[in-house]
Amino acid sequence: MAGQEGMSETTRVRDIDLPLGLTIQRPAKRSRRPLLHGSTLLTGLVLAALLGSASAIALRDRSIRMPAQSVVSVPVDNEAQASAGNTDAAEAQTLAQAPRPSLPSDAAAGASIIRVNPGPASPSSITIIRDPSVHEQDPRIAHLPDRALIEDTPAGPLPQRAADGRRPFDVYSRPWSGTRGARVALVIGGLGVSQTGTQDAIAKLPPEVTLAFASGGNSLSRWMQAARQSGHEIVMQVPLEPFGYPNVDPGRATLTVDASPAENIANLHWVLARTTNYVGVMNYMGARFVGEPAAVEPMMAELGKRGLLYFDDGSTARSEAQPLAKANNVPFAASDTVIDGTRERGEILNKLDELERTARANGYAIGTGSAFDVTIDTVAGWASEAKKRGIEIVPITAVADDPERR
Repeated sequence: MAGQEGMSETTRVRDIDLPLGLTIQRPAKRSRRPLLHGSTLLTGLVLAALLGSASAIALRDRSIRMPAQSVVSVPVDNEAQASAGNTDAAEAQTLAQAPRPSLPSDAAAGASIIRVNPGPASPSSITIIRDPSVHEQDPRIAHLPDRALIEDTPAGPLPQRAADGRRPFDVYSRPWSGTRGARVALVIGGLGVSQTGTQDAIAKLPPEVTLAFASGGNSLSRWMQAARQSGHEIVMQVPLEPFGYPNVDPGRATLTVDASPAENIANLHWVLARTTNYVGVMNYMGARFVGEPAAVEPMMAELGKRGLLYFDDGSTARSEAQPLAKANNVPFAASDTVIDGTRERGEILNKLDELERTARANGYAIGTGSAFDVTIDTVAGWASEAKKRGIEIVPITAVADDPERR
């Protein structure tokens, strides 16, 4: 209190001592209420304008990048499904006549929605978003042939390039990661010959394993549908002349060295018409045939025209297939080893481990085998463990040398 009285007294003295008419100007107390300054308001207006401009640009760009989507209905052909037990070329003909999505003209450049309806009032319809930048079929309709890739001929439905340039090699291929890690491709052949073996291969093998169908097999279109619905990529096995022919006979429609090009192409057409939805062909036997350029060249020209892969099982070192495939724009791949030359689990595992080492050293490796019980069971178990070790199991199209993608 004494201090306050002293300060009051000092203040009074100072006021008295000042000249008459002058007073001390003391600073005003600051208000505790925040004020909205003009600069703050201006900043808010600028931010709002920027946000508005960004939204307008985003909407404008979206309209450019995202064309209007379209919707088409694709009913499954139940009659084609029911006739899948037939064993001749008419089976493939019926399946190939399944309805094809008819896209509106304004959907050609943009995304579209495809609805697959098993029945007019069925609640189990499937809606599929179609991205035109991706060639591969959607897995849910992989068993349905793309009509743009089918040529109707007296021999039956033959694969062809679509008018827009798409190939069966592109459309029926199985997607993979696209990474450059260690990759192993496995092709298991002989499907369609044994019903039990075919069922087991489709059911037990990982979907990344490519399945090869024997042209002389039974119910190929039924098995094709089952394989494609399970996610497998497939190829057709073409019988080619071996040494010792005809005592060693690959079967009906064998392409031979002494036949004329027209005769061999007719036989090739019979094989190709056995079913649909495959990415290419592989040889069945053929050690003599593939060593003769004059015999191989017409076959490669036909495969190139139709957009198909040629896969060489690697059984002969004198094959002329690779250079002639390249000259005719045919995607090509060759096997590094046969995994089940000895049908014993331990030997098959040794071959698979050899493929794994090759893949780690070279980036990829390719093996072939047949649909024997021991092969199927061994491959299924090995593939599961190999994936844990960082090996990617890929379809044959993932490691093929494609002259059109260079």
